[in-house]
Amino acid sequence: MLITSIFAPSLYICFSVGLKVTCLLYIYFIVPFRTRDSLRSFSVLFLTHLFFLSVFPTVFSQEVQAENVTVIEGGTAEISCQLHQYDGSIVVIQNPSRQTLFFNGTRALKDDRFQLIEFNQKMVKIHLVNAKLDDEGGYFCQLYTEDTHHQIATLTVLVPPENPLVEVSEQAVEGGEVELTCMAPRTKPAATLTWRRDRRELRGFPSKQENGKIFSIMNTIRFPVERRDNGEIITCEASHAALKGQKKQTQYVLDVQYSPTARIQASQTVVREGDELNLKCDVTGNPRPTEIIWSRLNDSLPERAQIQGDLLTFSSLSLQDNGTYSCQVSNKHGRSSDQYVLVVYDPGAIIEAQMQVPYSVIGGILALLVFLVICVLIVMVWCSVRQKGSYLTHEASGLDEHGEAREAFLNGGENHKRKEEFFI
Repeated sequence: MLITSIFAPSLYICFSVGLKVTCLLYIYFIVPFRTRDSLRSFSVLFLTHLFFLSVFPTVFSQEVQAENVTVIEGGTAEISCQLHQYDGSIVVIQNPSRQTLFFNGTRALKDDRFQLIEFNQKMVKIHLVNAKLDDEGGYFCQLYTEDTHHQIATLTVLVPPENPLVEVSEQAVEGGEVELTCMAPRTKPAATLTWRRDRRELRGFPSKQENGKIFSIMNTIRFPVERRDNGEIITCEASHAALKGQKKQTQYVLDVQYSPTARIQASQTVVREGDELNLKCDVTGNPRPTEIIWSRLNDSLPERAQIQGDLLTFSSLSLQDNGTYSCQVSNKHGRSSDQYVLVVYDPGAIIEAQMQVPYSVIGGILALLVFLVICVLIVMVWCSVRQKGSYLTHEASGLDEHGEAREAFLNGGENHKRKEEFFI
C-alpha cells in the first residue's frame, strides 16, 4: 500500500509491507514570498514533521546497533545487539568466521563458551566465557527484513604479562660488571618493562619480537658492582593496559662474589693462668670459606686447645700457651688471615688497667682543644682592642676642650711670645 502526502513545502511518500511502514521525506522548495507566508509555511512544515514522527516512528531510527568490546584473555566478554522498533524479524549473530552462533535466540553453533543471556524486543545479549586470542574479531548482529541490516561488534582480546623473568648473563665478581635481562615473553599489546634500584629508574636497552599478535619484550641493563652491592635488590616492573594502573614486578637479589676477610675476636682481653679463653675467627667472603685453618707462629698448637670450626678454645690457660695465633681462610677469589698475640699472666700479677682509645678519638679531642684555645685568644684580642680604642677616643675629646691650656703649659713662654708678636 502506498500513501502519498504533500505538505508545502515538502512531500512524504509512505509504503507498507505487512505490518512495517516506511516513509520518505522530500523537501522540494522553500520560497518565502512575504514574511507572513514564510512564517506560515515553516509552521505547517514543522507540524507535519511532528505528525509523521508520531505516526511512523520507524522512519528515523536505526534497526540494530552494536558496540565494540574489550576483554582480558581468559575473561568473559559481553556482546550486545540493541534492537530499535523490533517487529519480530529474524535476528542472527555470527562470529568473525561468519559462523552463525544464534538464530532468533536458538543456538546454532556447538560451542558452550557462548551463552545467550538476554533476547527481547530491545536487546540480544550473549556472553563469551574464557575468551581466547582466536576469538578476536568482528561479531555480526544481523536483522533480516525486506532490507538486511547489520552492525559489527569488534572484540579485542588483551594478553597481560605475567611476572617478568630476570636472567643474569654471568656470575658477578667485585670490580667487574653485571648484565641483567628482564623478559615478558607473551603480551598483547606490547608491555613496557622498567628497571628500578632504590626506587630510582635505571636506563636499559629495550627490545621486542613479534609473533603474530603476540609480543615478546626484553630490557637489558649493565652496571659495575663492588662487594657492598652483594644482596642489593634490583626490581623489574611490567606495565600494561590490561593491568589498569597496576604493575607486575620481579625482584632480583644481586649475588656479587668477592675475596674473603678474617679477623680474630677474643672472649676477654686480660687472661691469667687457669682462665678459659675463646678465640673466634670472624669470616666474610662470597662464596663463604668453608675451611678455617688455625696455627701458632713458630710452634704447634697446644694439646689442650680445641678447634671447632671458627672457634679456638683454651679450657685452662698456662704460661706455655703464650704466643701468636693465626687463622687463615680462602675461596676462589683470594685468601686472608689474622693474628692474635696471647699473653697469659700469673694469678697474682698486678696488671695496670689499660684503656685502648682509638687514635681518631684522641685526634678529635686535640683538635677541639686547639679550636677552643684559638677562640679564647681571639676574644681576648678583640676585648683589648676595644678597650684601647675607647681610651684613645676619651683622650681626643679632652684635647679638644683644653687644647690651648695644654699647649701653653707645654710650650711655656714661647707661646706667649708668639701671641705678642701677633698683636704687634
